[in-house]
Amino acid sequence: MDLLKQLTLWLASGTEAAAALVIALAALEATVRSLGLFLRRSTREPSDTDAGTHDAKEEIRLKLGRWLALSLEFALAADILRTAVAPSWDEIGKLAAIAVLRTALNFFLQREIDGARARQAGGDAGFRSERRAPRAD
Repeated sequence: MDLLKQLTLWLASGTEAAAALVIALAALEATVRSLGLFLRRSTREPSDTDAGTHDAKEEIRLKLGRWLALSLEFALAADILRTAVAPSWDEIGKLAAIAVLRTALNFFLQREIDGARARQAGGDAGFRSERRAPRAD
């Protein structure tokens, strides 16, 4: 039984390490892409970058949000594994609080991602048309 508990704790640590790795890689990717966008923006004409820059920033933010949502799932899985081997009421209460907080964070993050997708699908043309110069009819 002690071997099973130890194995479960190792799995929990590995799962938590996977969550940290996902966060670190996602943050690194978002940073590199943001710097690239910033450097490219400074070499373009100002009129060319308004809509394109906004779309690129939104894509970076959404991709980072998706990775963060995945890492929250990994972190919650690690907490569940840890609680499975030490199911005291105190640990169960802590798990419940953590699960509620992480679920709420994940819910709002997913809502933001879905809203951005809807804006990209339906409102993208509206943003671009607002930024164009008025036509002379």
